Amino acid sequence: MTMTDPIADMLTRIRNALRNKKSNTEIIASKVNLAVAEVLKREGYISDYAPLDTKPRPLVRIYLKYGPDGEKVINSITRTSTPGCRVYSGASELGTVKNGLGISIVSTPKGVLSDRECRKHGVGGEVLCKVW
Repeated sequence: MTMTDPIADMLTRIRNALRNKKSNTEIIASKVNLAVAEVLKREGYISDYAPLDTKPRPLVRIYLKYGPDGEKVINSITRTSTPGCRVYSGASELGTVKNGLGISIVSTPKGVLSDRECRKHGVGGEVLCKVW
């Protein structure tokens, strides 16, 4: 069966793992999923990720991050742009998420970046998801 939205599948697996207090989760590897995982790591929402060379398809293991008392670092992770309704935004039009406490992950010509990095570089693109 063909998957129509691998980014939404990734976000759902992360949400489910957080809900069940798992230390890690595995997602299907793709260039976009790896780039989103890199942004999440760079911004401090996950502790690490590691590509796995498994058969029949490669996977990526994402190590989730929790606070000192076991509270979730990622409270909400939602898909913004979908295959049926793409959402694009310029660098100046990217608003803050939860007054700067969260981030938007944006696919730009310079790669997948957070909204802070987009404003710094002056580029916009497709808003993939919002995390806080």
